[in-house]
Amino acid sequence: MAKNIVILGGGTGGTMVANHLAKGLNHEIKNGEVKLTMITAEEDHIYQPGYLFIAFGLQNPEHYVKKQKALVHPHVNLVIADATLIDKNKKVIKTNKGDFTYDYLVIGTGAIPRFDLIPGLPEAGDDFYTMEGALKLREKITNFQGGKIVITLGQPHKCPVAPIELYLMLHEFFEKKGIREKVELVYTYPLEEVHQAVKVAKWLKPELEKRNIRYVTQFVPAKVDPARKILTSKDGKEESFDLLISIPPHRGAKVIFDSKLGNEMGFIPTNQYTLKSEVDPSIYVVGDATAIQISKAGSTAHYESEYVAKNIEQELHGQTPTHFYDGKVFCFIEAGLEEGTYINMDYKNPPNPVPPSAMIHWFKHAFNEMYWMTARGLL
Repeated sequence: MAKNIVILGGGTGGTMVANHLAKGLNHEIKNGEVKLTMITAEEDHIYQPGYLFIAFGLQNPEHYVKKQKALVHPHVNLVIADATLIDKNKKVIKTNKGDFTYDYLVIGTGAIPRFDLIPGLPEAGDDFYTMEGALKLREKITNFQGGKIVITLGQPHKCPVAPIELYLMLHEFFEKKGIREKVELVYTYPLEEVHQAVKVAKWLKPELEKRNIRYVTQFVPAKVDPARKILTSKDGKEESFDLLISIPPHRGAKVIFDSKLGNEMGFIPTNQYTLKSEVDPSIYVVGDATAIQISKAGSTAHYESEYVAKNIEQELHGQTPTHFYDGKVFCFIEAGLEEGTYINMDYKNPPNPVPPSAMIHWFKHAFNEMYWMTARGLL
């Protein structure tokens, strides 16, 4: 009887796992020994880092969207459906298109922006973490003639460097427009420093200061008054605004909550080295869906997917998995509109930004174009 491998989630991690397995198990799939299924709720696959460039009008939305069907290997049985429950005891995934059994399950259901967790934020806040939000913000930034812009961050959130990129780009955008002196930029952060990574904070603080970007630390957003345009922190600090840009707190997918597979935030307790769920050895977890204390970023899912695919292949061949994820993450950081830096880290080595340059900026843009090769498991 064929072994069923199901990948739940069609983001970077899930797509890469599916494509790596389709190639690595080519012989077994052709012989009917293995069946590979991907379940995802969306027909479209979106390169989410592109939202930042859409918000500044630097690229059109369609540039960052492709059909999921065009990205997955022909050996993958692609199912567009809403998963409603994972029954780990029966090894069944329930969806609105029927039930799917599995021998091995890879969960890549991501992290969901939850604007609703901060009262008033859905009505008063703009964002660049959704396509709708990026398009709306593009119009507001482009037409902004002066006033106070505040950014607020909930915890945890995807792509920890994205707020940095936004603010350094906003500074340069308004400089080029000739109205920087009319714009007050305020960067709030929920922790004691301007970033949770020590060396990133050390690099960022003088970058903010020399651009005259005011920063307020230990600012945990609690509520927003849309009528008065006031953002209030949990300890009562207030910031007025003309434009509020929010990175909301993120939580796990509804199916993870409903299936009781996650922690109180809906993220799945996962062994940081094997990437197996801590409650079921037949379940692997990739990307933002894990509760591992590491950046929720596309490159995290990218590297994790390679280890997961190799380990499943070994298990199917009756071998003990030998591939252990070392926490590798690599993130480009736009340091304005024409320069960039990057951070490279793993479990033993914390991130440390390199000096910004135009070359790194263009490397970032080159990767944006090559991402589709990455998703296909070719890069």
